[in-house]
Amino acid sequence: MAPKIFVTGATGYIGGDTLFALCNKHPDYEYTALVRTEQKAEPVKKAFPNIRIVLGDLDNSKVLEEEAAKADVVLHTADASDHEGAAKAIAKGLASGHSKEKPGFWLHTGGAGILCWHTMRDDKRLGEWSEQEYNDWTKVQDLTGLPEDAFHKNVDDLVLSSGSESVKTAILCPPTIYGRGRGPSNSRSRQAYELAHLILNGQYIPIIGQGRARWNNVHVSDLAEVFVLLTEAAVNKNMDSKLWNEQGYYLVENGEHQWSELARLMGKKAYELGLVENQLEEKSLGKDKAIEQAGFEAVSWGFNSRGKAERVKKLFGWEPKAPSIEDTVDEILKDEKSRLDKK
Repeated sequence: MAPKIFVTGATGYIGGDTLFALCNKHPDYEYTALVRTEQKAEPVKKAFPNIRIVLGDLDNSKVLEEEAAKADVVLHTADASDHEGAAKAIAKGLASGHSKEKPGFWLHTGGAGILCWHTMRDDKRLGEWSEQEYNDWTKVQDLTGLPEDAFHKNVDDLVLSSGSESVKTAILCPPTIYGRGRGPSNSRSRQAYELAHLILNGQYIPIIGQGRARWNNVHVSDLAEVFVLLTEAAVNKNMDSKLWNEQGYYLVENGEHQWSELARLMGKKAYELGLVENQLEEKSLGKDKAIEQAGFEAVSWGFNSRGKAERVKKLFGWEPKAPSIEDTVDEILKDEKSRLDKK
């Protein structure tokens, strides 16, 4: 029988790109997607004619439980890192529908905002330089044992606590994601794109706090490949303990950027591309001003989130292939300019 794959977030950025990558490589798998409405389901069905659509949202616990119980693999990408109810429903469904002899697999989308806990505790540290760097291979326990008040930690703990002989979990923790998504609905990411939006719309280069904060980054297609590799491992019933549960925590990155330098590069490129009339000047923003200008997204440009993605490389030989975030700046700016012109 064909492996049964249940996906949340098929209309989203990560889920849509992952579904594209999976369906192209494994059209023989049996896919089911949770979609909120018939209208939103139309582009999904058009892109993937053989997919089964289940109508509902993350608050429909019964639907999530039933589909998780039936699936061999659950790919949870829709608001996965913050919706406790959905995580509880998926955990319950997987536990009820699987056994030690026939385990269920849960690929859960976390987020590298969890690594910002030290900066988020103190506004005075906004934009400071940090040497703290996590490692998912040599010190995975540091990631699974982060402080209780760390962003996303409550849901991470729900996923980790559901791991057992019958339920195998893997948390994929992406940082700043960039690149055009290949899914049927949403092709746009957030952090770097909101930065480009503010630069083009505000006509200045924002520097948050001390201006030295660093984040990792990854192209969406490279992230999708990690989902594919783990899905294949699940389908093939690879029970290596290094893959799942308390060891199955995967940072997914391809280097890092300093937010102020990325903003400066965007400002320079925006002028060179003729997307702004004049060379842009820098403007320093504290927390309150950043929120006023571009919401909480802007404050994240002053946080540090740094780690090394060694686990997926050692276990699968994964190597990022897509262009760097710096090499994608022109594309990001042009895409954001196009969106602004349509408004």
